[in-house]
Amino acid sequence: MPETISTTISPEGSLEILSQHEVSRLHDTSRSGLHDLLRRCALAVLNCGTPTDDSLALMEAYRDFDIEVIQQDRGVRLKLTNAPAEAFVDGRMIRGIREHLSAILRDIVYVYNEIQGHQRFDLSTAEGTTNAVFHILRKAGTLKPGRDPSLVVCWGGHSISREEYEYTKDVGYHLGLRDLDICTGCGPGAMKGPMKGANVAHAKQRRYQGRYLGVSEPGIIAAEAPNPIVNELVVMPDIEKRLEAFVRLGHGIIVFPGGVGTAEEILYLLGILLHPDNADMELPVILTGPANSAEYFRRIDEFLVYTLGEAVRRHYRIIVADPTEVARTMRKGVDAVADYRRARQDAFYYNWRLTVDRDFQEPFAPTHEAMASLALRRDLPVHRLAANLRRAFSGIVAGNVKEDGMRAIAAHGPFTLHAEAELMARLDALLNSFVAQGRMKLSGDYSPCYRLA
Repeated sequence: MPETISTTISPEGSLEILSQHEVSRLHDTSRSGLHDLLRRCALAVLNCGTPTDDSLALMEAYRDFDIEVIQQDRGVRLKLTNAPAEAFVDGRMIRGIREHLSAILRDIVYVYNEIQGHQRFDLSTAEGTTNAVFHILRKAGTLKPGRDPSLVVCWGGHSISREEYEYTKDVGYHLGLRDLDICTGCGPGAMKGPMKGANVAHAKQRRYQGRYLGVSEPGIIAAEAPNPIVNELVVMPDIEKRLEAFVRLGHGIIVFPGGVGTAEEILYLLGILLHPDNADMELPVILTGPANSAEYFRRIDEFLVYTLGEAVRRHYRIIVADPTEVARTMRKGVDAVADYRRARQDAFYYNWRLTVDRDFQEPFAPTHEAMASLALRRDLPVHRLAANLRRAFSGIVAGNVKEDGMRAIAAHGPFTLHAEAELMARLDALLNSFVAQGRMKLSGDYSPCYRLA
């Protein structure tokens, strides 16, 4: 059994100043049905730095771990039982981990008490969902109204080669030298590298308010625990609101090599940009990696053009093996975003003008039945086909690394996807290339959680 520590701690960075009513609600929530969700997310944060993406194995290794909110007149304390010893130094919890732990408690409780089932937020509508995403981000202190556009969202795989990881650091470094901040899914690999590079560059430029924003969700955080550089953490309630948070917050997007999760993000983004209402939207998108990733992006590009049409290429640019050019291009793109929003008197901190179709907001539960019923046909409108392909890749991510998805695969076998013949052949070739390149799993052998019928 791994070494553990039992202790109580005070929140850090969030929840320090609370009314007695808020303290009471926090205490009640910790005793409700949210306890298991809070326990799983807290364990992931406390296990930061361990190279695993197997959430089931993590829960099994620390089956005796528990967390409880203790009510006090001056606020709350968190009681931890059998927590991973790696989260402590000489018996004291590492400060960054304590901040992350407080952030997940803040977001999970806020969504439960103030968003879900609340009359203020109609989550069955596009407007209501976008409003809910805004309020979650505002509660987390993520919206910075006094700053010019600078936030670059970086997507990419958590299971990447060392060369690809070093490349993401180089890109992050050159972004940081140009006063750009980093937002990622907060995990390892391509989510950590840009932050690490930018952190060094910000130190050189004496940029003391550098932002390293991590956006996660409960189903994925155990597989992609926040890396130590993240200084702002937000846990959105589901993958769809997480993706909407990225595109509402970001002033530009860079995509590094990855697997199905990265493909899901690309399809989500392009499906939105292809919507007629977003025809004039200013949002720079760059796909980039080292020289040996050229084949990866060629396959992605071919698949996108086949499924979504030649017009999709106008929404992104592929730059291979040139971190400096990536950063220069992104800096120009972010400046163009600033001009675009000034001209329309739009907020810098939240992209209200972007239309996100309801197909991209509706939470998708990747059950065997739901995966088998996805319509994957080229006669669909391009934004709807993109939405269904995004759902297919989301299901594969769930089967690979999410606890519920892994249990469903273990119980009922692989998901089945149905598609027209040529599309199926291209989808099969793309997925097989991910498997061959080791992009599906961080550790251990990979057994496909899907089959194409």
